[in-house]
Amino acid sequence: MAKIIAIANQKGGVGKTTTTVNLSAGLAANDKKVLLVDCDPQGNATSGLGINKSTINSTIYDILIDNVEAKYALQMTNYGVTVLPSNINLAGAEVELVSAIARESKLRNALDQIRSDYDYILIDCPPSLGLLTINALAAADSIIIPIQCEFYALEGVTQLRNTIDLIKSSLNPLLAIEGIVMTMYDSRTNLSQQIVENVKKHYGYLVYDTLIPRSIRLAEAPSYGMPIISYDSKCKSSEIYLKLAEEVLNRGR
Repeated sequence: MAKIIAIANQKGGVGKTTTTVNLSAGLAANDKKVLLVDCDPQGNATSGLGINKSTINSTIYDILIDNVEAKYALQMTNYGVTVLPSNINLAGAEVELVSAIARESKLRNALDQIRSDYDYILIDCPPSLGLLTINALAAADSIIIPIQCEFYALEGVTQLRNTIDLIKSSLNPLLAIEGIVMTMYDSRTNLSQQIVENVKKHYGYLVYDTLIPRSIRLAEAPSYGMPIISYDSKCKSSEIYLKLAEEVLNRGR
């Protein structure tokens, strides 16, 4: 039975999709069966694993709005990760879900049908706390929060934690914080180091030891539709995401 992890932070530009894509590939490299669910209308996780968003027939939109079974929307990749893809059609789902029956549980019900086929299901959430993110948190066992190593690092995390508490009280009482991953780390600056220390002071053991650095190679990989461990297996970012995958696996044990 798969462990379902949502990757979420309503603050944009913190590395959610980069983390979801590369952590998925890292888990797959450890011989785990991995499904990536792209819940972001931008569909960057979909294209980041080499899937052409304009040619797919069924997406997460069809699952949430038209009740298409998840198995009919699955897309295989060359990187050991299966994808429930997204495209711009998903942008309308927030409005269309408002009047839906059991609207917060649509994704959970869909994933229940295929959950036993995987070891890990990772959900890439949009940079907002709307119905798509609520569906992801209602379906998840836990949440990984990427936090950017910049001045306003903790901005919005309090609001996200309030949302998590709300989800726990009404929809998903077992939802837990899996961990916090620090992204865009620059070891050359005191600021990055101070922010990591500050976040660890607030959240302690929840913060992963692995720090995700800024990297040109990491930024290039999505344009080739590849995770970093396939795009450049010998670069530092590739090693680091494999280490993050090991941390996630070890916490799971």
